[in-house]
Amino acid sequence: MKIAARIDPERQRYYTRQGWWGTRTLLDHWNETVRQYGDRRYVCGDNGVWLTYRQVDDYAGRLAAYLRENGVECGDVAAIQLPNWSAYCVAYVAGLKAGAVLHLISRNTEKSELADLLTRSGAKALICPTSFRGLDYEAMLSNFRRDIPSLRCVVLADELEPARSGHATLTQVLKTCRPLDTSPEVDSNDVAALLNTSGTTGSPKIVMITHNNILFSETQFNRELGVTEDDIMFMPAPLHHATGFHHGLIAPMLTGAGVVLQQRFQREQAVRLILREQCTYSMGATPFVYDILQEMERTGVRLPSMKFFLCGGAHVPRSLVRRGMDLGLPICEVYGSTESPPHAFVPVAEAEKLAGSISGRPMGGVEVRLVDDNGRDVPPGVKGEEWSRGPNVFVGYLGDQAATDQVLHAGGWFASGDLCVGDEAGNLRVVGRKKEIIIRGGENLSIHRIRETLEGCPGVADCAVVGKPDPRFGERICACVVPEEGRTVTLQDLLGYVSANHVPKYLWPEMVEIVDAIPRTESGKIKCCSLLQEIQARGREEANDR
Repeated sequence: MKIAARIDPERQRYYTRQGWWGTRTLLDHWNETVRQYGDRRYVCGDNGVWLTYRQVDDYAGRLAAYLRENGVECGDVAAIQLPNWSAYCVAYVAGLKAGAVLHLISRNTEKSELADLLTRSGAKALICPTSFRGLDYEAMLSNFRRDIPSLRCVVLADELEPARSGHATLTQVLKTCRPLDTSPEVDSNDVAALLNTSGTTGSPKIVMITHNNILFSETQFNRELGVTEDDIMFMPAPLHHATGFHHGLIAPMLTGAGVVLQQRFQREQAVRLILREQCTYSMGATPFVYDILQEMERTGVRLPSMKFFLCGGAHVPRSLVRRGMDLGLPICEVYGSTESPPHAFVPVAEAEKLAGSISGRPMGGVEVRLVDDNGRDVPPGVKGEEWSRGPNVFVGYLGDQAATDQVLHAGGWFASGDLCVGDEAGNLRVVGRKKEIIIRGGENLSIHRIRETLEGCPGVADCAVVGKPDPRFGERICACVVPEEGRTVTLQDLLGYVSANHVPKYLWPEMVEIVDAIPRTESGKIKCCSLLQEIQARGREEANDR
């Protein structure tokens, strides 16, 4: 199955006239970087081993040759399901060299969902580990490969364990194959990558992103952040996600910079890696930042090489920004989505002044509107759904035109589903999701706003808010709290805090549930449905015990 996307001709002409879209592909840029910076270090795993651009290019050429020999043609899909290993760079560059469309799949995706995703994308190849963190990928493949007729070849990354089956291993391929010596015929408006949505509201949708989408996004991001070949990115976020792939792998590559990967986030090791490799910036969800700041406070260690930490995927509390400033680590909120990759951020120079008061300012080339339920623009200070338009916006969901039409409107506008408030300067502040509401007694209450009022409450390490079903009011406000170590948190503690901060009474929590952790997607968004299910299951168990 060849991947094809419909691109609005008017938008294409406009972005080309502006110089935002060109004729060069990701592979063209890769080849240029290898020519210019071949001996510079590109990627380092958390084992401390660096690979130069030239080394990755050689390894990728060998893997690309194997893919071609085993039926992967230009325009076919090659799926990558790897942890944050240096092999990820080899795999994605190999896909580009073979002219394949990259389908980036979470390392945590198991049998049924993996089979579904591979079938939907028509993947010809899959590159995955033999095993990782207790998941036996090799055994899983043997159970369902016959059900995926498109799949021609599997390459097992045998970094941790040797292969037991007849599948080719990355070690074998790199030893026996000669680098591919031909270039694919790929257009810059062809789909380059398929990324999956988090699937918190149903089956994951497969997002189609072109070469031009990615190149504009990361070139503009680098320009506005001042990233150069002398920078080193620390990337703990998973590489299948827009944060990890776009900003962790592609952005450094476009400038000849380096990237340090962490395969499994641990705050003590994260701080050691940043210090050891002298990383200059990073990007990830709120939990990464929170834990790193905790470790800095615990040990007294500072990170003088770090210029900033970009934080996105979920709301960044003001208290977190202030803590970062106190510790010498500027934290800048970033806003975007898989469909419209991070397109607004807090400028580093203004991070301290803004102190978490905005979610971002649109970067050059990206237009943003805030609209009401009828699609009409709302004035500054009034809540509306965020719509964005620009050369970064995706070109549709694979195989799902109905879902595409729901969010991708005439003129190229993408409706995010996020509720934001804007100001006269064009700054955005995310205040919730259209569907993230509690309906209490017929009144719609923003989960995001309620949660925000609880931030900073003494004894609360983390919290979320859900609507707990109630026979009288429909739903009641339930605060789910992770207490700080050695502390207890009661409903009275929360009520005392919101009362002292003059929070309107209709936003006060009505019950509290103590939980071990707040479940989140890999991008940091709270899984409200999972949390509510846990609380309801707990309630049923308590009822049975009585």
